[in-house]
Amino acid sequence: MIPWSQRVKRTIISVFLVLLLAQLQACGDTQHETRKSDSLSTGSDQIKTSESEPSVQSQVEPVERVSERVLDQNSSFDEFKETLLEKYWELNPGRAVYSGFYKYDDRLKVPNGVNRAAQRSFYVNELQALREFDANQLNSANAADLAIIEAELKSYLWYIDEFRAYEWNPAQYNPAGPFGVILNTDYKPLSERLQVIEKRLENVPAYYDAAIKNIKVPTIEHLDLAIQQSAGTIKMFDVLIPEKLEQAELSATVKTEISEKLAAASTSVKGYIQWLKGKKAELNIGLNDELPRDFRIGAEVYEKKFKHDIGSEYTAQELYELALAAKDKLHQQMIEITNDLWSEYFPETEKPENDLVSVKQLVNKLSEKHVDRAGFVDEIKRQIPIIQKFMDDNQLLDSDPSRPLVVRLTPEYQRGIAGASINAPGPYDATANTYYNVSPLDAYTDEQAESYLREYNHWILQILNIHEAIPGHYTQLVHANKSPSKIKSIFANGAMIEGWAVYSERMMLEEGYADNEPEMWLMYSKWNLRVVINTILDYSVHVLGMQKQEGLDLLVNEAFQQQTEAEGKWRRVTLSQVQLTSYFSGYSEIYAFREQQKAALGDSFDLRSFHNTFLSYGNAPVSVIKKLMLLDAEEQNETRIQNESKEIDLETELNSLELENSLELENSKEPELAPEQN
Repeated sequence: MIPWSQRVKRTIISVFLVLLLAQLQACGDTQHETRKSDSLSTGSDQIKTSESEPSVQSQVEPVERVSERVLDQNSSFDEFKETLLEKYWELNPGRAVYSGFYKYDDRLKVPNGVNRAAQRSFYVNELQALREFDANQLNSANAADLAIIEAELKSYLWYIDEFRAYEWNPAQYNPAGPFGVILNTDYKPLSERLQVIEKRLENVPAYYDAAIKNIKVPTIEHLDLAIQQSAGTIKMFDVLIPEKLEQAELSATVKTEISEKLAAASTSVKGYIQWLKGKKAELNIGLNDELPRDFRIGAEVYEKKFKHDIGSEYTAQELYELALAAKDKLHQQMIEITNDLWSEYFPETEKPENDLVSVKQLVNKLSEKHVDRAGFVDEIKRQIPIIQKFMDDNQLLDSDPSRPLVVRLTPEYQRGIAGASINAPGPYDATANTYYNVSPLDAYTDEQAESYLREYNHWILQILNIHEAIPGHYTQLVHANKSPSKIKSIFANGAMIEGWAVYSERMMLEEGYADNEPEMWLMYSKWNLRVVINTILDYSVHVLGMQKQEGLDLLVNEAFQQQTEAEGKWRRVTLSQVQLTSYFSGYSEIYAFREQQKAALGDSFDLRSFHNTFLSYGNAPVSVIKKLMLLDAEEQNETRIQNESKEIDLETELNSLELENSLELENSKEPELAPEQN
């Protein structure tokens, strides 16, 4: 029986969590076939359709209500979650593959109006079904899951009805990712996986036909990305799958059938590329007075997307203002380090009067120390076990050597946005490989490659590996897959994931990585400044209308980035919205929470325990993890106090019993009275 005081606390926390998360959207760093931008939105039951799509009403089935609530709804809510996920995977088989759920691996959904209507109907129905559950009657973990599910469903609906990226972002139409997972993950024999691929291939032509019908007025930036990544998709169908097909133990007839479907799929992708190029030409000349869509989404939509994607305690504008203050603080720290190191690196040169100019000069000087172009990927592979050993030797966080990390070249169909990324398995196939994707420098000129290598110099390359791998994304996602709550792992909050990776960089340096070398701290400050500038740049571009030259000036002269890196970041901000703010948002909240815990617990604070506990809640928003950790700590403390109280009561009772026994024993020893005394 839960003590009354704990039940009251759980009720308060449950209500708080629902209010806190009512608008949160989980957003991960992995690639999904069916993204939110493909399929969602809020309010009306009527889907907004184009002339090329059927008008489909969402069929919202009435929820059968129970006449009397039970006190504890946890069992029925657990069943609801499993059912919801089963239906969700059936509707989103591509994302299911990424999560290691292979039941529907042979299905490729065609992204047409009928499919969006089916998805929308599902989200509306599940939102209505959620009303059966009362957060007050759930334990804290389930109350958090309920709020996360509600936020996720509302977010998907917003993406369908309002954001509507399926009409203007042609880069989201790329089915290659799940094909790659199926091809490279040994969850069943190769021959069987190739037959799964054969089944999925059947819908590729219809997939691209739907894409072309969906796209109305795209942005030029997303057109260019779609053309680039689709070329990688052709390689999937023309080279990668045929190579595996050649090795497989299948009959000649079956191989021929698969080859024919691969050829048809490849033809569809090539047709899509040609259509994209034609569309771009039409927009560039203003055919029929049609101009390309601006990649900027504007203040109103930006705030809404920020609320859905980030789930921060701040508004987008408030976070932007915090970032401006953080930028000034980092500049001051870098100036102090530069003053200390100047004479060592420039003994014959007077320091410039402008402090930021001197910082930039020292950063540029240090950046000359870097690996050569040919050895870039090999150096990353060399560093990973060194960083792992430091983390293990210093007992900073639990690790699991049974969950492999594989460094590889980024698949071509994923290139064009980030130079490094992680593809992690989901909770259903948690022991599969995690891939650390590193984009090769093949496409760069010698000048561009040198600029890139100076950006990822001797010091920053180590920080990058901490961020992407250990104890950053790779380590965190291994822990997430072990979380008891699949909801918290699957509906991942991007700010928590990116925030953890950024937090881990500073934590490692604080714990002595690189021996407190001032050069490392200067480069770390530059790297951390990137996180801050990401937020400033993203908000400035999409809300305040910042132009390219202003953005490059901010990146090069105030964030001290190399030109190639700055150009890449500008491209990224034109292709994404809000995601660049997730780093600073999540990092700030995690670091502040840790410092609060250190102050509150004093000498009893244990860093390893804090990290393991924090990550045990999966990919939930930081605000949710914080509340759950504090609640669990309070309950554990109350249990400890109650146990101590019971021990005291028992000891008192035993002492009383012992006293009674002693008195009885003394009485039994008294001499009998003499007859005359009687």
